[in-house]
Amino acid sequence: MNQDMRQDIEKILLTEEDIQKKVGELGAQITKDYQNKNLMLVSVLKGSVAFMADLMRAIDLPLKIDFMSVSSYGSGTSSSGVVKINKDLDIDLHGVDLLIVEDILDSGKTLHYITKMLADRGTASIRIACLLDKPERRAVPLSADYTCFDIPDQFVVGYGLDYDQMYRNLPYIGVLKPEVYEK
Repeated sequence: MNQDMRQDIEKILLTEEDIQKKVGELGAQITKDYQNKNLMLVSVLKGSVAFMADLMRAIDLPLKIDFMSVSSYGSGTSSSGVVKINKDLDIDLHGVDLLIVEDILDSGKTLHYITKMLADRGTASIRIACLLDKPERRAVPLSADYTCFDIPDQFVVGYGLDYDQMYRNLPYIGVLKPEVYEK
């Protein structure tokens, strides 16, 4: 990786302004949809942290948050298909209207597993909000209830998304140059 991470970006797919506008709109819709509900946002670490932070501030309702850490990618560019729970939720889910906040819905394998696991814990409802959706990569029957952007099947980084734990701090979403991850 170059010292200047921007040199590893082939093109900017979504600007910081694009993201903030869409997250604000999504927050307003969730505010409308979850009136008089027991809302809890669950961030799937680490990629969704930036999205979760902005989204929860855009929701004008009382809400709780918690975090899960799961792994299925390692340092590669595609899901291994094996989901490992590294950190589970700390809050009892009985009667909670759960909104899983995820950075990207790709194959869907990880979210499919998490959704089924959490559904068995007495939630009132479970929905998914994702920043990015790559529908053509789906390997399981799963779709998000809230999506900010559908994107093409390209390897993207920034705004929380990484390659080998790097690039998360870019304020935009960019397409990573193939020579960076094809080494």
